[in-house]
Order: sequence, then structure tokens, then C-alpha cells
Amino acid sequence: MSEGRSKQKQKLLYLQKILLENTDEEHRLTGPELIDKLALYGISAERKTIYDDVEALAGAGLDVVTERSGHSNVYYVASRLFQDEELFVLADAVASSKFLTQKKSNELIKKLQQLTSRYRAQHLRRTVYVGNRVKTYNEKIYYTTDRIHEAIFNNLQISFKYSEYDMAKQKRLRHGGEVYTVSPYYLIWENECYYLVCYCTKHEKLSRYRVDRMEDVEILDKKRRELTMDEESLAKNLRTMYNMYGGIEASVVLEMSESLINVAIDRFGEGIHPNPIGGGKFTLRVDVQISPTFWGWLFQFGTDARVIAPAWVADEGRRLLKSMYAVYSE
Repeated sequence: MSEGRSKQKQKLLYLQKILLENTDEEHRLTGPELIDKLALYGISAERKTIYDDVEALAGAGLDVVTERSGHSNVYYVASRLFQDEELFVLADAVASSKFLTQKKSNELIKKLQQLTSRYRAQHLRRTVYVGNRVKTYNEKIYYTTDRIHEAIFNNLQISFKYSEYDMAKQKRLRHGGEVYTVSPYYLIWENECYYLVCYCTKHEKLSRYRVDRMEDVEILDKKRRELTMDEESLAKNLRTMYNMYGGIEASVVLEMSESLINVAIDRFGEGIHPNPIGGGKFTLRVDVQISPTFWGWLFQFGTDARVIAPAWVADEGRRLLKSMYAVYSE
């Protein structure tokens, strides 16, 4: 097959590429302009065939619109897989993610730009700025999560080494580089970090690990441990922020200022049942794990939120506050 015939067979693909990259509702191309752009790829076309080619693309599902402008037709792509507003949301999520390095965020945003016209892609890039975001320095985490997902999908165990920082801000392997073997179940995106819920062979219990601190992750040729019904229930509970650091699960009654109703809904969902008690206050019963994470969340609201039941949880809150007061009164 001659090169010319091969190029002609590719004409529809290149025509679609040209339309996607160079047109939108505010930017249209005429038949002669499409011919000129096809010529840049070494493809010859005639004005009378462009209309048929565009119709073929439209019939294949491309939302390309043909309009009359004076004595000529103009063409543009009216809609794509993602609306521009959706791309802005995705791009900003990528830029804001601490999980991704600045380099990887820039790479992904460039790929998102390819999902719209080059004109709107420029606007997308100007709108989303990555440079001043707090980012991770671990480029490998991008591939670590993919490996963990693969292990979960194939019902296999993984091994890894776990790192932590010392006072000199140097990353060190925990326990001298000990290899952990776990059965992975859930990856959780919480508080701008990835966590893995798994059964740890060493500790013989369900555990949580920060994915960005996992090193040398390997998929093992060994099936995951099957969870009991109770363990499965606990593993699902560990997918919430309050459970990330363990603790005793309890049903507690909170007393909160009415100004915090949006905070309560954001934290516990729209299924809550706040009970107004007057004085600008309401009570709320929720199930949480009594952990440092829970107390840290509650104490940030100062006098606007407190635990009123059960008594042992309220007593623990008082004990924590007294110990904090003692530290600052020294």
C-alpha cells in the first residue's frame, strides 16, 4: 500500500483530532481551513468531500455541528466527554492533592487539557495553579496505589517496608527495614492522604498504614486472609476518619451550637437527627471511635461542642483537657 493511500485511510482520524483540538462553540473552522490543517499531516482532501467526512464522524458519535456562515459551511465540536466545568473540578482536585507530586500533578493536568479545545485548555491551565500547594515528594506513591489496587482485585497479599521521619526530618525505615506482610482490603482517601486497611500478619489484627510511607511494595503469590464477619464489619468501620487511629467504638451524644449544624452534616452525613434543645443548642447521637482523632476534631470547636453522654466518654474528655491544662500551666 502506498503512503498516500495509507494517509487517506487515516483521514477521518486526523479530521477528528483537528476538530477536537481546534474547535468549540466560540471557534469554528471552514472547509478550506480543515483542508489546510489536513495538509499539515500530509493528507490531501477536497472541499466537496469534507462535508461527507464530517457527517461520517457525526454518525460515529462525535458531536460535531455544521452551520452556514455566508456562502460556506463552518464546523465545530459542540460537546465532549467532559464539560469544561467538570474539567476545572478534576484539575483543581489534582492540583490540590498532597498525594501527588508537583511533577505528577502537572502531567495529569496536561492530559486533562487534551479533553477540551486548545483555547479552553489554556484557560484551564491559567485557572488551576499547582506551584504553591503543599505536595508530597514521593513520586513512587502513584505506582504504589496501583500495585495495591491490583493485589486487592486479585485477592493477593502484599509485602512492604514502612518508613517514618526522625527529628532531623530524615526518612528512616521502621524496625531497621523489617518487611511487613499484609492482606489488603480497602484503600481510603481521607484528610488528603491514602490509607490502607489490611490484616497484618505480624500484629495478627486489622491495621491501618499510610500509603505514602510504604516502601518497596510487592504483590505476593499468596491469597489474602479471609475475614470473619466481625472482622469484615470492623474493616468497613475503619474506612472512616475517626477510626484511622483505633479506639473504643461508642454511641455518644453531642451537644453543639446551632452554628455548627453544617459542620455536623459534613462530618456525619445528612442522615443525622439533630434535636433542638433551646438556647441556640442541639443534641446529636452518633457512633464514633473514641480516639485522638475524634477528640482533636471535637476540641477545635471549643465551648460550642461537648460530649454529654455516656458519662465515661465525657470523663475521658475532662481528663484530656486537664492534662492539656497541666502542660500549659507549668
